[in-house]
Amino acid sequence: MIEDGCTDGGVPLPKIAGGVLAKVLEYCNKHTAASDKEEVERFDKAFIEAVDQGMLLDMVLAANYLNVKGLLDLTCQTIADMIQNKSVEEIRRIFGPSKNDLTPEEEAEIRRENQWAFDD
Repeated sequence: MIEDGCTDGGVPLPKIAGGVLAKVLEYCNKHTAASDKEEVERFDKAFIEAVDQGMLLDMVLAANYLNVKGLLDLTCQTIADMIQNKSVEEIRRIFGPSKNDLTPEEEAEIRRENQWAFDD
């Protein structure tokens, strides 16, 4: 019996699915083994282009949870690029929710309080 509560010697990561963890480890392994900056940049570009939107969002959470700053920066920048110059409605179509769950009064108040975000 293992005294620390781990029965299989593993590290519990209850907030991260196995597939997401595999992508995080792929990122970390490549960054550790890379020989130069250009290689890392090529890898990052191909790596981030190969993931779907769901995986991208899961990797943001995993990178944050695991404190993998480089991956967090990469995933957040990718999302920022996706929403740059988009209206609230366009962003809602990209990420959901697909319907507006605010009342017209609530939406008007939010638009009034945050006018800068709605300026075209």
